[in-house]
Amino acid sequence: MKIFSAQQIRDWDQYTITHEPISSIDLMERAAQSCTEWLLRRYPDIELFHIYCGKGNNGGDGLAIARLLLEKGYIVNLYILEFGHRGTDDFQQNLARLHLYPQGRISFIQSADHIQVPAPGEIAVDALFGSGLNRELDGLSAALVSALNQSGAEIISIDIPSGLFSDSSSKGKLSIQARYTLSFQTCKLALLLPENQGSFGKVEILDIGLHGTYEAETNCRFELPDDQLIHAVLKTRSRFAHKGNFGHAMLLAGSRGKAGAAVLSAGACLRSGAGLLTVHLPAAACDIVQTAVPEAMVETDSHADFISQVNITDRYSAVGIGPGIGQAPETVRCFEALLNQYKRPMVIDADALNILAAAPLLLKLIPAGSILTPHPKEFERLAGPVGNDPERIEKLMQLAKEWKSVIVLKGHHSLIATPGGKGYFNSTGNPGMATAGSGDVLTGILTGLLAQGYSPVEAALLGVYLHGLAGDIAAKEISEEALIAGDIVEYLGKAFLEIS
Repeated sequence: MKIFSAQQIRDWDQYTITHEPISSIDLMERAAQSCTEWLLRRYPDIELFHIYCGKGNNGGDGLAIARLLLEKGYIVNLYILEFGHRGTDDFQQNLARLHLYPQGRISFIQSADHIQVPAPGEIAVDALFGSGLNRELDGLSAALVSALNQSGAEIISIDIPSGLFSDSSSKGKLSIQARYTLSFQTCKLALLLPENQGSFGKVEILDIGLHGTYEAETNCRFELPDDQLIHAVLKTRSRFAHKGNFGHAMLLAGSRGKAGAAVLSAGACLRSGAGLLTVHLPAAACDIVQTAVPEAMVETDSHADFISQVNITDRYSAVGIGPGIGQAPETVRCFEALLNQYKRPMVIDADALNILAAAPLLLKLIPAGSILTPHPKEFERLAGPVGNDPERIEKLMQLAKEWKSVIVLKGHHSLIATPGGKGYFNSTGNPGMATAGSGDVLTGILTGLLAQGYSPVEAALLGVYLHGLAGDIAAKEISEEALIAGDIVEYLGKAFLEIS
């Protein structure tokens, strides 16, 4: 799914109007019909709906929804935010249509004294401003939104919660706090940003039949990978294949007290399909890893407690480093030697990222095409502080180009930034995966996929998607609360089956 800017979505509307062809008012009717059908599916026992409209096209959507509900016999209280100017043409036309239904109750909000809000638990539809908003809410608009947020009503926003900017930061700004957001045709950037999570609730994407040619022929900066894209990336295996066809991965992981990171990463690497795996780890962790992951070969370091030296040869088709390795001076020197020695793409995570942040000159040694997997705090150590999510995204995209590497900013909707300037927001995963060791599992998956010959971008797309999907399958069976990192490894097989 392509993530278009607000202007591109307006252009898509216009393209559909011109090339289908269809009038703008009929396209609005199509959107309203989709919203109405969703409302009646979600709230089959509700008889009363409160709908709040501005006087732009978002308000026109709200008016059309109100009329469609009235046609079906529902009670509708309609409130129009009034500033004394005429609405858009489609708004005015829908208002005229609504006047044919005298049972609809229309109120105009001209001052704070006219603000009426639903009772707690009642349903409010937010059609005030939509994605065309370009300034912060103030005055009467701010008073109405604040009152709705405090009402205790269940709010459903049409297009985007009023007050949110579609393409830029809304951090610290007032907006509707919706339970659900009904967005049209494609997801918007604002609905993927952590700083907005209190505003949009659960996002539902409604297909309103916008012209497919525009989507196919229009470039965009960001995408939300779907099953079709991931299935296209997945390689099929020859019936005559042997383990040597699927690469030999090397993982540098673990230190005293953190052997579990090596176990999780090694198990995930093998479950991702790597033909062979060698784990280089401190001597103290050897028995633990050999017992927990007998399919892996183990190479012990000369030091008992941490990694201090390693000899990487050409037999390794991919290297992953970071899970649980710590930051002992000897480990730092070992990592530097590895960067000087190994020139193929590698996976860099956890303490390896912290070492890079503390010694930024090492960043110049990262092999082109490597995959870095920081969580937000690790990214901040690498890139410096940022003020909001869009700034973080810009910095991420910039550094992916500068370092010629793929950077996976982990979190809900992990963002995969590529050296070519394209970004992919992941569409799988759940809050249950916010647990110790989850990142170690991802490192193993990515290393295993790289070892099998996937390109760095393919490995990141497939690996992050599989990681989240395995977590989703696990959560359905054992709950988000009970989910631990080892479950993600255990459910990788079911994730592969689902996408294949």
